[in-house]
This record gives sequence, structure tokens and C-alpha cells, in this order.
Amino acid sequence: MPPAAPSPIMRRRRLGIELRSLREAAGLTGDQVIERIGWASASKLSRLENGRSRPDPQDVGVLLDLYGADAAARDELLGIAGEAGDMRGWLKNFPVMTQQQRSWAELEAGCAEISEYNPVLVPGLLQTAGYAKVRIVSARQVSEGAGEPGPADEPETEVQARLARQLLLTREPHAPSYTAVLEEAALGRRAGPPEVLHEQLAQLCDLALLPNVTLHLLLRDTQIGNWYLPPTAFSLYRFADPLDPETLAIEGGFTDVMSTESIALNRYKVVFEWLCTAALDASDTLSWLIEATGRLTGATSPSTVAFGPATAPTQRRRDSGRLTDR
Repeated sequence: MPPAAPSPIMRRRRLGIELRSLREAAGLTGDQVIERIGWASASKLSRLENGRSRPDPQDVGVLLDLYGADAAARDELLGIAGEAGDMRGWLKNFPVMTQQQRSWAELEAGCAEISEYNPVLVPGLLQTAGYAKVRIVSARQVSEGAGEPGPADEPETEVQARLARQLLLTREPHAPSYTAVLEEAALGRRAGPPEVLHEQLAQLCDLALLPNVTLHLLLRDTQIGNWYLPPTAFSLYRFADPLDPETLAIEGGFTDVMSTESIALNRYKVVFEWLCTAALDASDTLSWLIEATGRLTGATSPSTVAFGPATAPTQRRRDSGRLTDR
């Protein structure tokens, strides 16, 4: 994976924001733009401004001419348009994959910081092949009959795609700062066979030692804030290019929602702070993971498995700055 490669998704969104700003500064409505440049459909401009389509640099150039963009803005936005439309790198870096997996890979590229929480699963960037396959195969049972599966829908293909995404955690240079809050339930007996859980716990121990990775374990009976319960999994993304908008992704199992709205982002940043404060700190989390891995070593059936220490380690509050102050 190329170091800190720009995210095509974020480049499309960045381009859309800039084009809309230029149009509004020129005092033009969407309908007026369509009429002047002769495009057949108003939806083409809407898709460009909302980052929902791969931009054609020639189309972008026509818009920039109409808006009277200066030379510096023109060069910058045409460069962004080229990066937003260049998918060749992705096809080389990743095996064939589902559209959902490709979307996550595009979003994660170019990140300087990723913060994740999932109430029932280990986040995808931390999963072993075995854990990922259990998750994928078990979920497929719900969606059977939704259509004829293609090559990208094979479980093994999707597992390999997920593993390819994980390369960004160890890429050199410019690996992103990654923080995750793990729920104890995600590593419990319901998550998979003992051998799968053992492998997953061992991998989490290794990942927790990476200088750019911070893991926090949230014990099942721990109170969050004023009895707050997070309703869904979510991730927060901040990019190496400060002009690329921070992004919130809410994972709903069968439907994912992404937003760059500052109000929604700040609310989830506060929630993530609450989660980190309530969870075990990085040191105690690693101790818990090491002990849980040891308890599973040699386990042959779920009945022999016990998770975590008999007495929970003392929780510590983090002294780092608030996410909302960054």
C-alpha cells in the first residue's frame, strides 16, 4: 500500500465541496449552470457536488471556466479530480472485493487518525482471518436469496480483502494513529469457536504493542457516563490533508451511513471520549488480553473457557486532550 495515499472517496467529497463553494460565489444556481454548459441532466452536477460520482477532469475544467476560478484554484482542483477518479491503484493494492469493502478501503486511505467502537464485534481492521470468516459466513445466512453471488462475494475473497485493508496499520511511513474501544462481549463465547477466539486474542496482544495502536477494553458491567448506552458501532476519521473533511461512519450491519456534518461528528467524539474514560487503559487492556489468551490456550470446548481476570484491574482516566478540542 502506498504511504498515506489520498482517499478517492475523500477527494470526491473535497472536490464537491470546493465546486459548490465556487458556484455559490459566482452567484449561480444549479439549474443555471446546467443550462449554460448544456448538460443533459441536473443530477450530474448534483452527483459531483455531493461526491457521489467519479469526476471527469474535462467536466471539472468546464465548471471552473464558468465559475472564473483563478489559476491556482484550477490547478489544485484538477489535481484533486485526477486523484478522485484514479482507481487503478486500488485495483492493484486489493484483490477483487465487494463494493462495501472497497468503500471502507478508500475511506481509510490517507487517514492520519482513526477512532472506532463496536458494541458486539472486533473492528474489521483488527480481525484475524478466522474471526473475519466467522463473521462473514454467519451474516450471509441472513441475506441468502438477495441475489446471485459473484466472485467478489465469496467469503474467502472478502476475508482477503479485509486483511489487505489492515496493511495500513503497519505501513511505513505515515501509519495512522489508531484507537479502538473493544467490548468484552466481542471476545466472549458467542463470538466463535475457542481456537478462533484464541487466535484473535493473540493478534490483539500483538497489535496493542504497535506504537500507533491504542486498544481499550470495556468490561461488560462498566457504567459509561451517566448510564449512557451507545446505540451502534461507529468510526471517526481524520485525514492527513487537513482540508479533507473529517468523516463519521455509522455501521448498522446491513446499512452504513457516512457524514461530514460537524454537529454529528462532535456528538460522536464526545461519546468516544466517554467510552475511552470508562474502559480500561491501554496497559490494563493488554494485561486482560494476555490473561484471556492464556486461559484459552489448549481449550477444546466452550465450557472450559473463562474470560478476563477474576478481579477487574483498576481503571484509569486518560490525561490526553479531548477529541473535541483537536
